[in-house]
Amino acid sequence: MSVSESNGRHTPGQTRIGWIGAGRMGAAMARRLAAAGEDVTVWNRTRSKAEALTDAGCRVADDIADLRDRDVVFTMVSGPADLAEVLTGDGGLVADPDHLPGAVVDCSTVDTETSAAMRVACSRAGVDYLAAPVSGNGKVVQAGMLTLVVSGPEETWLKVAPLLEHLGQGATYVGEGDVARLAKICHNVMLGVVTQCLAEITVLAEKGGMSRAAFLDFLNKSVMGSTFTRYKSPAFVHLDYTPTFTPLLLRKDFDLGFAAAHDLDVPMPVAAAAAAAVQATVSSGRVDEDFAILLDAQAHSSGIRLKPEDADVDDGLSGDGGGRP
Repeated sequence: MSVSESNGRHTPGQTRIGWIGAGRMGAAMARRLAAAGEDVTVWNRTRSKAEALTDAGCRVADDIADLRDRDVVFTMVSGPADLAEVLTGDGGLVADPDHLPGAVVDCSTVDTETSAAMRVACSRAGVDYLAAPVSGNGKVVQAGMLTLVVSGPEETWLKVAPLLEHLGQGATYVGEGDVARLAKICHNVMLGVVTQCLAEITVLAEKGGMSRAAFLDFLNKSVMGSTFTRYKSPAFVHLDYTPTFTPLLLRKDFDLGFAAAHDLDVPMPVAAAAAAAVQATVSSGRVDEDFAILLDAQAHSSGIRLKPEDADVDDGLSGDGGGRP
């Protein structure tokens, strides 16, 4: 990696960055790197999505092979099969032993087994590999509030860390190997637990005579409020279940969390109760909506029917103090 020799700090533009995957998240993240003055070349299966980033200063690669001369290549793809294809498949990033990038940083959401297999493939090719799953969505990226958890060779982490700072609130290094994947699973289990808790207390408040907007405004101003409760408040108030993360995906992460808990002999009684609520939403058939439908499920169990409330609610991301999501 290129770091300024004079002051020991990273100089934007000196590190040649490749980016694979220009979906909603990948595009937003690549755009932030380019906006910070970094040299970014993007490849995406649908070329037009990569071309949409040229206005931010990104260049477009015709093939994945065009990124093999990069100092570091980020991957942000849909799932395990896609990651394996872009790295080790025919024409993949590390498929040519004579032309290889310096390092791969995978920000995709994949299981530990796939990540470990890609780490081995990269290692055999002589390419460093970091697992760097993220917390947030496209809007969170745009607000500069994305966070990442990273594992892999510490030397590689230290080289890449200045780039990750551009992506949001920074990254946390948690160790060698693929422990970052477990960290992300733990994160998403807590996501489900907190959302179910928020659904329960919000329904309790409403059935007791309060508007959801008023109760959540109070909660978010208190020490119990958080970035997440504030961010989810518009969905709860307006009953806007436009998907950011579905109950099916949340159930999958609970399953992965319980598998890890079984292997490590960690009891998780609170998570088990929340997982049952998530399963109930899946069983209801509402699998294409946002997991915030836990609120509807809780209201149904409590004998009330919710209606959207016409109130301005600050999601904590817009920076304007209010407005609809």
